Amino acid sequence: MTILTLQSSFSPYRLPVTKNANFDQIPSWVSLKSSTSSVKIEHKQGQVENLHLVSLSKHGKLNEAFKFFQEMDKAGVSISPYTYQCLFEACRELKSLSHGRVLHDRMRMAFENPSVTLQNCVLQMYCECGSLDDADKLLDEMPELNSVSRVTMISAYAEQGLLDKAVGLFSRMLESGDKPTSSVYTTLLKSLVNPSVLDIGRQIHGYVIRAGLCSNASIETGIMNMYVKCGWLVGAKLVFDQMAVKKPVAWTGLMVGYTQAGRARDALKLFLDLLKEGVEWDSFVFSVVLKACASLEELNLGEQIHACVAKLGLESEVSVGTPLVDFYIKCSSFESACRAFQNISEPNDVSWSAIISGYCQMSQFEEAIKTFKSLRSKNAAVLNSFTYTSIFQACSVLADCNIGGQVHADAIKRRLIGSQYGESALITMYSKCGCLDDAHEVFESMDNPDIVAWTSFISGHAYYGNASEALRLFEKMVSCGMKPNSVTFIAVLTSCSHAGLVAQGKHYLDMMLRKYNVAPTIDHYDCMIDIYSRAGLLDEALKFMKNMPFQPDAMSWKCFLSGCWTHKNLELGEIAGEELRKLAPEDTAGYVLPFNLYTRAGKWEEAAEMMKLMNERMLKKELSCSWIREKGKIHRFIVGDKHHPQTQEIYEKLKEFDDFMEGDVFQCSMTERREQLLDHSERLAIAFGLISVTGNPRAPIKVFKNLRACPDCHEFAKHVSLVTGREIVIRDSRRFHHFKEGQCSCNDYW
Repeated sequence: MTILTLQSSFSPYRLPVTKNANFDQIPSWVSLKSSTSSVKIEHKQGQVENLHLVSLSKHGKLNEAFKFFQEMDKAGVSISPYTYQCLFEACRELKSLSHGRVLHDRMRMAFENPSVTLQNCVLQMYCECGSLDDADKLLDEMPELNSVSRVTMISAYAEQGLLDKAVGLFSRMLESGDKPTSSVYTTLLKSLVNPSVLDIGRQIHGYVIRAGLCSNASIETGIMNMYVKCGWLVGAKLVFDQMAVKKPVAWTGLMVGYTQAGRARDALKLFLDLLKEGVEWDSFVFSVVLKACASLEELNLGEQIHACVAKLGLESEVSVGTPLVDFYIKCSSFESACRAFQNISEPNDVSWSAIISGYCQMSQFEEAIKTFKSLRSKNAAVLNSFTYTSIFQACSVLADCNIGGQVHADAIKRRLIGSQYGESALITMYSKCGCLDDAHEVFESMDNPDIVAWTSFISGHAYYGNASEALRLFEKMVSCGMKPNSVTFIAVLTSCSHAGLVAQGKHYLDMMLRKYNVAPTIDHYDCMIDIYSRAGLLDEALKFMKNMPFQPDAMSWKCFLSGCWTHKNLELGEIAGEELRKLAPEDTAGYVLPFNLYTRAGKWEEAAEMMKLMNERMLKKELSCSWIREKGKIHRFIVGDKHHPQTQEIYEKLKEFDDFMEGDVFQCSMTERREQLLDHSERLAIAFGLISVTGNPRAPIKVFKNLRACPDCHEFAKHVSLVTGREIVIRDSRRFHHFKEGQCSCNDYW
């Protein structure tokens, strides 16, 4: 064989094959092919070739290395163990299992008894490339194992969730008389992450004590963190207290455990102890303690921690600034959250997700969508699945199916739909936008819908007024082995309420605890009060309230008062109004509904008293707002709105229904009252729809409203659907109403 001649000052015989060799001296064009100037070197040497092969592997040129490897093999030049080691490391780093397997086969042929070090390289390569089967086979073949072998396999087993194999290998090591190194213990402890393996963790702790390794800080911290993850905080605190040297990671580990277990005050106490002892802490401590403050809504303490952050000059650090934003949002201090966000030098996806979630929490849904659009146009890298879930929720509240559909498509494209809450938020969004078919498609596309998804879909049908379908879905869910939760029963009872299914509602309330082991709360009893009240069974509702295991809350009386208004029962309505005003003096329903009852009964002095009370307490009824989408644009209307460019046409269209206004339906003789009714926001939106939605005369007119539909406007929509032959869909704050041929899908249960 001939070797390419190098400069005379460079002698391959004097070059040792070492890890510190300067591989840049070997040019990439070195070849085993003959050249015009060459020297003869015995095949068994070949240090230059090995150096070049190592150089290629070190530079990640795996394909080129394997070509050169084959040339050396053909020429009979032996490959050194160190060269094999470097090649295996390259295969491991580049995750090239195919190259690794070929190399392993060639190594078996080259070495009858390869060293443990070399075999460990192969073992690590198989594990890093995700082939535990190959690693298992090699482990069985190896005549000798050392700590590296065992740590490698224990780590690989643990990462793949094969805890039995990891513990089994550890046990065999003990049986063989080998003493596990500290790395074996720390690796194994990291794999114990839930209460079901607590006993195993305790046994390992016992081995650590017998081995005399308790003073090892890494093992001590590993044991403490293991107890935290397994939910045994008593054990974690015992280990923590016995530590001779408590590193910052030990303090934060125990604080995390307390916070996750709902023991935020213990976490804060530990934080104060950390300050007293003068422990050097890192930025992660702020994240943990701010989370504890948020869970307790300890705004004052959180602000003091913020002052400490500012003093240390860490406000601009994303690892500290983001927890600050999240803390202020959860404490409903949105202005402070915005200021904390602005101080972050480079906000990441979690930072942006937190601030967008904050906009939604503060009901600034349009601002949330605006921020999302700006981010999407500038930097998609800061978008995550939580951000998309927040936007789905915003579109749900705004009933903006157009933007919601676009965001949904974008999330699919970027694969950023959260597998749990994201899909459920999509179902809710489409349901509340009146696109139940789209909600159905999302639900059907899910491989294994969880209880959140099932509940969202059931709620969608309840919201839509499809009580029979909602109850059918509930029974189907139960038959699939899915256990309903408290929220699921709220959806089921709401379905019964909207359809007047009194007996069915009572049945599901009675079955909650007895059959499904879900304890009813006051919210479920309020649903039942609503069912009785909507159905006009006011005496039954009052009796139910007196006998239920909870004291009636504001919502209890509000549901009852609403039923009194619907069924014109002034006597019980007065009682309900008084009770509601006691429990929730700022809820305008406690004044407005009694006012309506009094005016309907002609009791003007009592009605005036209600208005006087409202004025004295500086309360104002929420302004009614309705909106409709036409050609991609949202048109909003408020009561008495005359700012729309087509105001004149809108009111002219409403005058066409004057004959209806003068009829007996409203029992209203006052001209002023009739004019007020014409000004209601949903009527303006309906009129705009009649003059604007002309492309398809069969297309329904969809109107969205922020408050419940009033009885007069409900009757008006029924009349318009009968006279015009147009289907009208109104989504109020409680449900959908489908008006067709003079009838409403709610059957007047609204």
